[in-house]
Amino acid sequence: MISKAKKISMGLTALLGLMISTVSFSQAKGMEDMVLIPFGEYSMGDNMHYDSPEHKVVLNDFYIDKYEVSNQRYGAFMDATGHAAPAYWDNRTLNKAMQPVVGVNWFDATAFCGWEGKRLPTEAEWEKAAKGPNESHYPWGHEYAEDKSNCCQNVKETSPVDAYPEGASGYGVMNMGGNVYEWVEDWYDPKYYNVSVVLNPKGPVKGYKWGAMGEMKVLRGGSWFAPSSSQHTSHRFWNKPENNSYGIGLGFRCAKDASRNVTEETQQAFMKSLIHLGGKKTDKALASINEALKLDPTNQEFLDTKMLIEKMAKSTKSN
Repeated sequence: MISKAKKISMGLTALLGLMISTVSFSQAKGMEDMVLIPFGEYSMGDNMHYDSPEHKVVLNDFYIDKYEVSNQRYGAFMDATGHAAPAYWDNRTLNKAMQPVVGVNWFDATAFCGWEGKRLPTEAEWEKAAKGPNESHYPWGHEYAEDKSNCCQNVKETSPVDAYPEGASGYGVMNMGGNVYEWVEDWYDPKYYNVSVVLNPKGPVKGYKWGAMGEMKVLRGGSWFAPSSSQHTSHRFWNKPENNSYGIGLGFRCAKDASRNVTEETQQAFMKSLIHLGGKKTDKALASINEALKLDPTNQEFLDTKMLIEKMAKSTKSN
């Protein structure tokens, strides 16, 4: 028979898991076509590729564009800023308003996101948004389905950014498999996952140099002409940041920090408290949450966590 103290402990542990998995914050104004990805941990990588060993990552909540950046959106950016047109801008098979913009290099993508008050997603953010809450092998699920994305040259051109709704990720983000490869913020290094930090990784300080080609930035998601294996949510690819073409499938989407008034230092203290609590080290958990509260004393999440720790400590002593 399970003791009362044991039941309390099990209940508190379940509540802790719920807290970690469901933390979210209200959407900001003007974010209609962005999706909020909640704060929490997930398994990045999958051990299926030599450069992506599986490891745990914790990310703050963030927003990511529901759709790849379209020609229509990019055209507005060009009109407003005088930014040069990308490659293939006059290609009639690729320049329809709702097709994703292609032929952009990493600097073009960065400039556009800045103009919208956003930024490129980190590689870790992109992968979490693609995997969804179930950490799927493909955006839509664990099994490959050829009718859920535009890849393998089956369509012969890019599809509209709102095509294939049945292929959306578990968070509702569209076309994270196929259509166009997407630039992310990070430099590419095949060994980075072995040394990655746990909290909000942003990639290596510099990229791996492929001979005389120079340092590379990361690309994600596959494209309309790439093989189906490139759509795996942990698959990594790369290109020089100044290059605007891999075939004709280089595009992007933007991301944005969520409105969360917590510094990295307070976040680290908070995460330490949860880790200690999960290990039933209540004294250390209490010390860590008190440190977080010193830095952010009115944070309701921190206050609730302290109460949770104190309840678990009390139940442990009474057992």
